[in-house]
Amino acid sequence: MTEVLTSAQIDAYDRNGCLVLENRVPPRIIASIRAEIALFEDEARGMTESGTRLDLEDSHTPDDPRIRRIKLPHMISDVVADLMRSDHILGPVRDLIGPNLRLHTSKLNMKSAGYGAAVEWHQDWAFYPHTNDDVLAVGVIIDDMGLENGPLKVFPGSHKGPVHNHHVDGVFAGAMDLAACGLDPKDAIPLTGPAGSISIHHARIVHGSALNTSDHARRLLFYECMAADAYPVMGSMTSFGSLEEYDSRMLCGSPTVEPRLEDVPVRIPLPQPERRGSIYEIQKDLKNRGFSIYDNENA
Repeated sequence: MTEVLTSAQIDAYDRNGCLVLENRVPPRIIASIRAEIALFEDEARGMTESGTRLDLEDSHTPDDPRIRRIKLPHMISDVVADLMRSDHILGPVRDLIGPNLRLHTSKLNMKSAGYGAAVEWHQDWAFYPHTNDDVLAVGVIIDDMGLENGPLKVFPGSHKGPVHNHHVDGVFAGAMDLAACGLDPKDAIPLTGPAGSISIHHARIVHGSALNTSDHARRLLFYECMAADAYPVMGSMTSFGSLEEYDSRMLCGSPTVEPRLEDVPVRIPLPQPERRGSIYEIQKDLKNRGFSIYDNENA
C-alpha cells in the first residue's frame, strides 16, 4: 500500500528519475514561506558578503540586496522545518524510498526576477556518493515556475547511467561539460508547475537551471534526503560529527548502523577546489559553461 503515489507515478519515477506533483503544499504554507523570505531579504540589506545564513549574488550590494540562496532554512525557519516533517513532503518520499528517512540538507535557491543565478549541469551524486542510491531531492515550488524563469531541467533516465566527470584540470568543479559527456541540452526536460507543487529528482539524475531573465521570481526550496541505510562513502562531501548527530537528522522511521551496500557508480569529489562555499562558487572553475546569461533557449 502506498500513501500518495500511484503505481504509474512510481514506475515513472523509476524510469525517468523525476516526478512533479502539482498543488501538493497548501497555499497558506506557501504564503508563510514567502513571508519568511521577505524577512531574510531585509536581513541581507547592509551585508557586504555572504554569511552563514545567506549566500549573496555576485551583483549584490548593501543598498540593493540580492540573495541567491538561503542556507539550511530548516534550521532558521519554523515554517520550513514544519513543512519538512509533514506528510506533504514525506508521504511521496516514503512511497519511493521507504519508511526510514534521513535528512541530508536543505536550501532555498532564490532565482530573483532578472538576475537569479544559473546552476550548471551536474549530478547531486557527484557531491555526495552513498552506499546505495535511495537518495533524492524534493523541490517545493514557491512561485509559479514556467519555461521563461529558469526552471529546473533534467535528463530523464540519466539516473541509471554513469557518474559523469565533474572535475576540471583534476580538481572537483561540481559541474559537467555536457558535450564531453555526450549529452545534448535539447534532450533535457523542464520540471514546471504552479506554486505549491513539488518536484522530486533522483540524486544521480543530470540537472541544471538557467539564469532567470523573466520579470518574476522563481524560488525553489529543496529538501535532500535519503533512506536511513544509505551512508556516505569516504571522501563524500557529506559529513557528520557523531552517530548521535547523524541520527538527529532522522525525519521519520528508525535509524540503523547497518548500511545497505549496492553496486552503484561512484566518483570521489576530491581534491576540493581552493574556492570553497556554495555550488555557485565551486562551479566558477568550469570552463565550458552550459548556460548563457543572454540565452535562456539552451537552458
